[in-house]
Amino acid sequence: MICNKVLLVEDEKDVREAAKVTLELEGFEVTEVDSAVSALSILSSDWMGVVVTDVRMPGMDGMELLSTLKQLYSELPVILVTGHGDVSMALSAIRSGAYDFIEKPVAPELLIDVVKRAMQTQTLILENKDLRSRLAAMSQLEGRIIGSSGSMVSLRKLLHNLAEADVDVLIHGETGTGKELIARALHDFGERKDGQFVALNCGALPETVIESELFGHEAGAFTGANKRRIGKIEYSAGGTLFLDEIESMAMHLQVKLLRVLQERVVERLGGNATIPVDIRVIAATKSDLLELAKQGSFRDDFYYRLSVAQLEIPPLRDRLGDVPMLFTHFVQLAADRLKKEVPNIEPRHLDDLASRKWEGNVRELRNVAERFVLGISRRLTGGTSLESDNSEGEYNLDQQMAVHEQRIVEAALTRNKGRVTETADELGIPRKKLYLRMKRFGIDKTSFKDLED
Repeated sequence: MICNKVLLVEDEKDVREAAKVTLELEGFEVTEVDSAVSALSILSSDWMGVVVTDVRMPGMDGMELLSTLKQLYSELPVILVTGHGDVSMALSAIRSGAYDFIEKPVAPELLIDVVKRAMQTQTLILENKDLRSRLAAMSQLEGRIIGSSGSMVSLRKLLHNLAEADVDVLIHGETGTGKELIARALHDFGERKDGQFVALNCGALPETVIESELFGHEAGAFTGANKRRIGKIEYSAGGTLFLDEIESMAMHLQVKLLRVLQERVVERLGGNATIPVDIRVIAATKSDLLELAKQGSFRDDFYYRLSVAQLEIPPLRDRLGDVPMLFTHFVQLAADRLKKEVPNIEPRHLDDLASRKWEGNVRELRNVAERFVLGISRRLTGGTSLESDNSEGEYNLDQQMAVHEQRIVEAALTRNKGRVTETADELGIPRKKLYLRMKRFGIDKTSFKDLED
């Protein structure tokens, strides 16, 4: 979205016409008026451009016009021009919200430069407003699950139907595709939205802990159980229990949880009472559970009970057309959260993003967006930046190898959520060697820790 309109407010005809010719030669669409009152009659909330106004005018002067415009259209850039300016007037104009303050006689080059900068600011403001309005215009679900590809349109439709059906759901998708995001949407858009959403990562807790976390325990149930504890299943009554990485659950726990799914009752460890629980269970996995069942590491009856309904999340590489919209969305979110200006996203940035393999999926894209907002360069050997204008083909062999090595390390850190030990094990290298690689590439492990699945 590019705006090129200029409203020129000047009571002296010769000065006004000269400024108009100067700006029109630069391609601006100029509307000229001889008074502040006439300017106000033209402007509206949907007028897109920049106002250039003289200060000394009969009736309402430029300072009064500035004050009125800031009340009516606070984001409209206003440039003040005067032949009688002084330091105090300039300071007063800036404090009142003027974009800039220049004195007569104005050199054409200076006028053009100030108007161009003001126009760039206005264009950025309008683009941000347009993005917010487009997201707000979407239904809540479309604003949450972003993408216009056919696979995402189908996913949103199925998700909407399943949210209202209140059945147990199995979500399948690679690491970083957004499985918890989908699970939360199922909860938030269903009848249980006022209940608890309780998430448990089955792969993150030791087997000795997860049983107590799920089922709770009575006082004295085991050493250290000094008082009764309510488990995740019981705590999620009336709401949703989300079990991530369900493939990691031990077989004996699968048997106990199968009874919960079938009968909707739970027994605390060390207790005899059966406690009714009204819950919805959503499980997520990155593995083929049927194949694991054939191998004997996952119960097939547990699988069929979990998968009353299934949702398949496509990997990002299969919907690269969604990358520009997702990246723009993540950049906006990061800028808002970090209280920074939204950087200019150029076509070359989007071309680069669309050419990547995205092994870390949407999580990796979100990470890249945050780095983009922070202006963080990932340095390679010799100080070359991965975010520079050089294409990979222009690097020498060592630099190209470094690019690929860095991407492999970052993808592994993404999959392991920044955990160095697990990343080193996956890559088959010592921790010390991995730390040296991370230091070489300027990689901060904390950047990978808090990104959602």
